[in-house]
Amino acid sequence: MPLKLYDSLTRSKRLFVPLHADQVSLYVCGPTVYAPPHIGNARSAVVFDLLYRVLQADYAKVVYVRNITDVDDKIHAAAQKENTDIHQITQKYTAIYQDQVKNLGCLTPTHQPRVTQHIGAIIAVITKLLAAGHAYQNAEHVLFSVPSFPDYGKLAGRNYQEMMAGARVETADYKKHPADFVLWKPSAPDWPGWDSPWGRGRPGWHIECTAMAEQYLGKTIDIHGGGQDLMFPHHENEIAQGICTHPQHPYCRYWVHNGFVQTAQQKMSKSLGNILLVDQLLQEASGESIRFALLSTHYSQPLNWSEHIVPEAQKALHKWYTLLAKTAHIVTNIADADINTENDCIAALHDNLNTPEAISILHQWFKQLARLNHQPENTAFFQQKKQLKTQILLAGQRMGILQQNPQQWLEQQKIDKTQQVGLTVQEIETLLATRTAYRKAQDFARADAVRDQLLRQGIILDDTPQGTTWRYP
Repeated sequence: MPLKLYDSLTRSKRLFVPLHADQVSLYVCGPTVYAPPHIGNARSAVVFDLLYRVLQADYAKVVYVRNITDVDDKIHAAAQKENTDIHQITQKYTAIYQDQVKNLGCLTPTHQPRVTQHIGAIIAVITKLLAAGHAYQNAEHVLFSVPSFPDYGKLAGRNYQEMMAGARVETADYKKHPADFVLWKPSAPDWPGWDSPWGRGRPGWHIECTAMAEQYLGKTIDIHGGGQDLMFPHHENEIAQGICTHPQHPYCRYWVHNGFVQTAQQKMSKSLGNILLVDQLLQEASGESIRFALLSTHYSQPLNWSEHIVPEAQKALHKWYTLLAKTAHIVTNIADADINTENDCIAALHDNLNTPEAISILHQWFKQLARLNHQPENTAFFQQKKQLKTQILLAGQRMGILQQNPQQWLEQQKIDKTQQVGLTVQEIETLLATRTAYRKAQDFARADAVRDQLLRQGIILDDTPQGTTWRYP
């Protein structure tokens, strides 16, 4: 089943063909660890985890690198604000980021390199750029000479003079051209710094990814990912650095960018004060529900966030897990090759990670499963349910959802919800037993009063021939 991806550089959907037939290299720009991750950071992590899962199913080896920027002016400012050292800040927020994206169902990348552990590799790349005439030293800075690279601006689709007109570019008297960008800069005594041929200093932002990508993935990357906000100048600068370091090799074969998360049609940003932290969401809903919400819109499009998006995702998952719980006796094998090749949901994912289409197919499959669950348990219906369940779980595996034990998931949802409504599971079960006793005594007024009490707190009772169960809407 061929994989097609939209390539930002060529502005077209292309058949994915890796440089090496049995191995794929994937590099994704990770967090700058100076603050807790917000939902925009989470979207990038989830989107490229989805791509990682799809690639892993198709290729024998996938090397996934997601870097950690642990030296940055923002980190220094955060350390001063919290009255601590930079190492404590980066350790703290790296741990928080990794824990929270894990809660969102993200697999651990093959490598998570930190900038501070790769200063030698960064210095080596800068040295090559200087020797090739693509960089120059001035006033203790080393800068990349943008005019030395005629193809600068192809990713953004404009030449650099046009881009400079609308970009916030640091002007400085040590630049030969306004578009030139810093590869190395001096550090004051109270700032982090490393010895280099150009004096004590620290790397610029863009050079770190070029150096680390080469160290772990070689001279050419198959897929480079990140948010749309990184396209210019960060990824544009990466291309310039990479190609000028190794002129005979393309820097990256496919560029994949995810869209912004928006609130009220505005991009989330700290300057606007509309940032929504992942931690806030995890206190209100399961990580799987947040992941599902993030996948509900196509990765390349803006995701308009609202207060309803996670509850709706959680409601859908609750319904799906409830249906899967009713098929617990059906043993499936998602390694079945025939099911894999015929799975419409996976075909949608191979079409540029079309998660809205995949989710729509899952909805249809669960409707079919619900109808089959009401049919007699004969051989024909059993086989249909088995095949359907296998398809569902295989698609869920690719998307990073529906992989938990259904009964355990439902029980955990009850526990989480009862904490929100102020009742424990034991207290609800006690009220349920009280109502059952009233009904046996034919005291229906008191039985209805208990039902109404639970309903006011969002708890629904279902009376069945096997007894009474409770659930949330």
